[in-house]
Formats: sequence, C-alpha cells, structure tokens
Amino acid sequence: MSTTSISSFTPVADIPRRLFGSFVEQLGRSVYGGIYEPTHPTADENGFRQDVLDLVKELGVTCVRYPGGNIVSNYRWEDGTGPRELRPVRRELAWHQTETNEVGIDDFYRWSKKAGTEIMLAVNMGTRGLQEALDELEYVNGAPGTTIADRRVANGIPEPMNIAMWCIGNEMDGPWQVGHMTAEEYASRVEKVAHAMKLAESGLEMVACGSSSAQMPTFGTWEKTVLTRAYEYLSFVSAHAYYYDHDHDSHKPEGMREFLASSEDMKQFIATVASCADYAREQNHGTKDIAISFDEWGVWYQDVWQKQEAEWKAAETEGLHTEPWPKAPHLLEDVYTASDAVVEGSLMITLLKHCDRVRSASRAQLVNVIAPIMAEENGPAWKQTIYYPFAEVANHARGVAYVPAVDGPTFHTETYGDVQALESVVTWDEATREGLILAVNRDPDAAHEVTIDVASLPGADAARFAVTHAEVLHDDDPYRQNTAENPLAVTPQELTVATDGAAVSYELPSIAWSAVRFTA
Repeated sequence: MSTTSISSFTPVADIPRRLFGSFVEQLGRSVYGGIYEPTHPTADENGFRQDVLDLVKELGVTCVRYPGGNIVSNYRWEDGTGPRELRPVRRELAWHQTETNEVGIDDFYRWSKKAGTEIMLAVNMGTRGLQEALDELEYVNGAPGTTIADRRVANGIPEPMNIAMWCIGNEMDGPWQVGHMTAEEYASRVEKVAHAMKLAESGLEMVACGSSSAQMPTFGTWEKTVLTRAYEYLSFVSAHAYYYDHDHDSHKPEGMREFLASSEDMKQFIATVASCADYAREQNHGTKDIAISFDEWGVWYQDVWQKQEAEWKAAETEGLHTEPWPKAPHLLEDVYTASDAVVEGSLMITLLKHCDRVRSASRAQLVNVIAPIMAEENGPAWKQTIYYPFAEVANHARGVAYVPAVDGPTFHTETYGDVQALESVVTWDEATREGLILAVNRDPDAAHEVTIDVASLPGADAARFAVTHAEVLHDDDPYRQNTAENPLAVTPQELTVATDGAAVSYELPSIAWSAVRFTA
C-alpha cells in the first residue's frame, strides 16, 4: 500500500455559502409528492411535508434554484400566485406533464422561509421576455404601493421577498428547450433583460445561461458571444454538467474507472468557462470577473431517461394525442450507489478547489428527481447514498478552501490518461480554529494511505490539534444502494485515524470518500 504525504497548501478563496445550493423544478415528483403533499401525515398548513423539510435542513442546503430547469421556458409565473383553487391548470411542454400550479412562487417563498434557504429565481426566456421579467421582479421584490406589488400583498405576503439572484432563462442553446435560440439572439435578449431589471434594482445579481453542456457544439463560442455582449450587467454565467457510469448495467470495470475520474472533466469545464468570462472582460476593458454559477451538477443516469423519452416519443409519432398528460409522473428517479456517492464527493471537492471562480452551485435536484432525498407517497422519506457527502461539506466547510499539493499514486483511464488516485481539499476557518479535511480514493483497484499535516495553515497551533470527527463512506460492493426497504444500506462509518502533532494519517479503501474535522 502506498502512502501520500501532504503538508503544503495553496489558498483558493473564501468559501461562498451559495456553493451548497440545490435545485427544485416542477418535474416528476420533485414538487408534487416531494416537498409538497397535502395529504401526507406530516403536511403543514401549506401542504409541505415536514419530514422532507427536516431532511432538507439536515442536508444544509443554502440556496435553491427555482422553478427550472427546462420547465421555465414555457412557465407563466403568475399562474402560481393567489388562491390555489383559482389557479389555471396547464400542459407542461418540457416533460409532457400536467402542471396544476398548486405550488408557485408564493408557496415556494413560504417553504424557503421554513427551510432557511435563499431563492435563486429563473425567468422565462422561451415564450416570454422583458415585460414579464420586469413584472415578476416587481411582484416578488416591490415595495407595497404599486399595482403588481400589491397583488403579492393581497396574496398574503406583505413583505418584499428580496430575491437577489436571477437566472435569465435556462439552457437556451438546447434544441429541447421551448424557444431555443442562437447565441446572438440570446445575447441581445439577455443584455436587454438584465439591463432593465438592474434599472429597477441595481443590486440584483444576474445569471446568463451558459451553453447547456460541454458536449454542445456551441460550447465556448456561446459563452464568449453572450458574456461579451452583456458583460456590464452580469454577475454570473451558468454551467451544467452531469456524470454517470456508462457501463452501469454490465458493471464493466472500464466504465467504473472513467466514472470515478469524472471530476477531471469538471475541472476542464470550469477552466474553459472561466477563460470565456475573462475574454469577455478583456473585450470590454472591464475590471470585474464574471463568476460561475454551477447551477446544475451531479450524477444523473441520462441513458435511463433517454430510453424512457424515446419510448413515449415513439408512441406519439402517429395521429393526434389528446389524452390528459400525467400529473407528477415518476421521472428521473435514480437510485444511487456507493460509487455514485464517492463521485459526488469528488465533484464537491472540485467545486471547493475552484471556489475563486465558482461562487454559486446547485446540486440538481433536491427531492425524488435525481436527488439526495427520496419520498414515498403517504410514506417515509429517506436519504440516498449521495446525501452524506453533501451534508458533511455543507454543514462543516467554512472559512477558506486550500488545495493540497498531492503527489501520489495514479490510475489509468482511457479518457483522461493517468489521474491522481487521491483527491483532497482542506477548509480552514482561522477565526473559529475549525477545519475539515476531505479526501477521495478514486482508485478502483487499491487502498491508499494518506498523511495530511495542517500545521502550515494560517494561525494553526499544532499543540492544540485535535480530531473531532472522522468518517468514511465505502462499500465493498460499489453498486450497493439505499432503498425504501433498506434505507441505511450505505452510510458513513467511523474512520480510524492516527495523529502526530498537527498531522493525521488514515487508510482509504478503494472507491472511498472521507471527512475529518479538526481543531488547531
């Protein structure tokens, strides 16, 4: 067994609280049967499930992107306001389901207050535009005394919602998007919308759509075009990336190796988007950096969805189809494995290591739909394997992120070549003298030992060093899952560590994630 010793660190940036965000969309059972189920035994006066809300709080989510996602490009924000019994029922084109509008911005604001989360609000750039965005802004943030703001007051919310972060559309280069457009078309539109919204409220933080993925032919050129045109009015550009084991059905080791190295792709993605933002700054002779909002990330078995989508598309190729569309169908309900949790832990490490440019992130999604939380109709809610790495980091990563100098064993992948087996980041809050060591062994074939000496962190006192908590997430079967029948099949276990001064040593089995909290 090889040993990796780490004693030097490079500071990255302060850790933004928005890095621990998530995403809720009226897709499948994310809302209806997820956060909202008025017939559930734990439902509150607004129909929200208290058991789910408790798990959301425990998860440590700080900011939630809403209402989409793909649905926002055909969404009428005003449908989700006012008395529920008067709200319109509509067809939702992105996921071919019926939207009852039982939950809208009024309700989600009340839920977010209980959850203690900020809202990142998305506006429709597919079928709507400038005026509707301004009206929505006035409705949610306007002081009482104007016609639109007073509608909010009449609907039971007298105070402005004070939503600061706004996504101008979603994935607008995607041909699956209602109203998708070229980079030039979107650049013109986002410039006008962001400019007008900031005329209304200069302190707004505007998020422009980046390209839908690194695999899109528009990736890179889209970002340069959009950010250069609207640079003056933008604070963020969005980034979306999903990963999965392409050989999950066959359990081929080659697919697992590529999957475990997913963060290599995320690193390159961040570097490319950051360079496009820097290009826009230079073209505008500007001084500010446009930050990255990685507002969709996580493990999503897209091949499962694509097969399901192909089946219903094939069924609709002949004749007219006028039957009702389903409400809250079971869509994208991936059940995650131990290896999925390790990869998500690796992706979180990557976000922390790049938090100088990634200043906001949304793990997609929150409940039932590619989510860390699952909820049964009129039944229990439970934690998926991926819940645990997110919760540990969201609740304990504070202060400044530090990148360790790692020079250790590697393993080979077809896509990325030889990559480091060990990925790690350290967070350190000098004011509270509390730190967190995160490490992942991505090697599918071997265990590795690591020694990390944190004495060089600013203000650390080796004489006061103590480990306060240590855990590891690993299973000998990397495909083992938590299920409704066995919700605790894969959970973090106590990690055995040895200490020497301000150094901590421990062994990481293959395909494992770990967290060590300390004081110094």
